[in-house]
Amino acid sequence: MNTSTAKTSTAPAAEDDREEQPPTSEAAAAVAQGGSPATGEKNGPSDALTKTDVSGEFDEHLDEESFDDHDEDDDAASRGIGAGAGAVVSTALGVVGLVGGWTGKVASERETLIGQIKTSSGGTAAQQISEIYGDSWHTTALVNGIFAILALLVGVFVLVRPAFGTPSAQPQPSWIRSVALGGVVLGAIGLVLSIAMFFDLIVGLPST
Repeated sequence: MNTSTAKTSTAPAAEDDREEQPPTSEAAAAVAQGGSPATGEKNGPSDALTKTDVSGEFDEHLDEESFDDHDEDDDAASRGIGAGAGAVVSTALGVVGLVGGWTGKVASERETLIGQIKTSSGGTAAQQISEIYGDSWHTTALVNGIFAILALLVGVFVLVRPAFGTPSAQPQPSWIRSVALGGVVLGAIGLVLSIAMFFDLIVGLPST
């Protein structure tokens, strides 16, 4: 009876001793180096450096992509603004070439004044008609024709611009093409009328 009692009393003591044993030197070294005491794996400086490098390269790549996208958006916006302005200018020039403007009126009045000066000392009726009326008429047609040609050039440039240079990811807005096409049509009509006026095909000079 005494022997069994002694064995029973010493067994828990042995288990307590095993539980209270300090960690071995290998486990302590693994913990000190950043590893896991259970697996013994180490997270050395090389692993941390690799993760940092990969993360930095990924962030830098994202920054470059966002910067490139921002530049492309700015370029597309600037091209859209320029094309829209060109379309509006083409239409305005077409209107001036068709109905006339103050520049044509000033040039016409100048030619009228010059004709009056030339015929003030006398001249035939045909000469007076040509100097006073004909030159003024032809000058107005010439100025209107210049505006019509400018309207044609600007409108055609806006329409064909997307076909040249760096292709854009965004198509040209439809309103820009419509306005530019309107300027081209007005310029063409104004140019035809100016040519007809200049060569007296429409309402020719009075005959004596």
